[in-house]
Amino acid sequence: MFDPSRELEHYRSYLAVLARMQLAHRLRSRMDASDIVQQTMLQAHTARESFAGASESEFLAWLRQILARNLSHALRDHQRDKRDLRRERSLQLELGQSSARMQDLLFDGQLAPEQCAQRAELLLRLAETLQCMGEDQRQAIELHYLHELPVSEVAARMERTVAAIGGLLHRGLRHLRGRMCDE
Repeated sequence: MFDPSRELEHYRSYLAVLARMQLAHRLRSRMDASDIVQQTMLQAHTARESFAGASESEFLAWLRQILARNLSHALRDHQRDKRDLRRERSLQLELGQSSARMQDLLFDGQLAPEQCAQRAELLLRLAETLQCMGEDQRQAIELHYLHELPVSEVAARMERTVAAIGGLLHRGLRHLRGRMCDE
């Protein structure tokens, strides 16, 4: 059962994965995802009483909206142009798709409706596990499975061979599965 009084810190890893996924192809070299996540956490804490949902899925969607708004503002501030509502909506859509890809990595569409509460908890565990991985493995997993890039493109972006990326992906998935099964 969802407990809305749960500490927000529990959701930090989830938000960090989503923020990194959005910044990876935009401003990752100029902007730190952790700064945007921290701002999101602060705003969520301040506005917590305004959350009107009843489930953890709704709470995660609410957090994604705050994150999308903060990413949009960061892009706006960086580019010093006028706020584009289409860009903010696009970020919200991309964050929703990123979250869906995280679910696909875990569940592959095999989750029964009565297991929806467990899904949110597993997503949070996946995000925490990704945070604990080495940078190279995490980046390879995120680019290939969450951004859905082919291995050759991941290799080009990471300036590694296709074989090296294959090894990172193999070891990374083994690490993820091991950590997810242990907990």
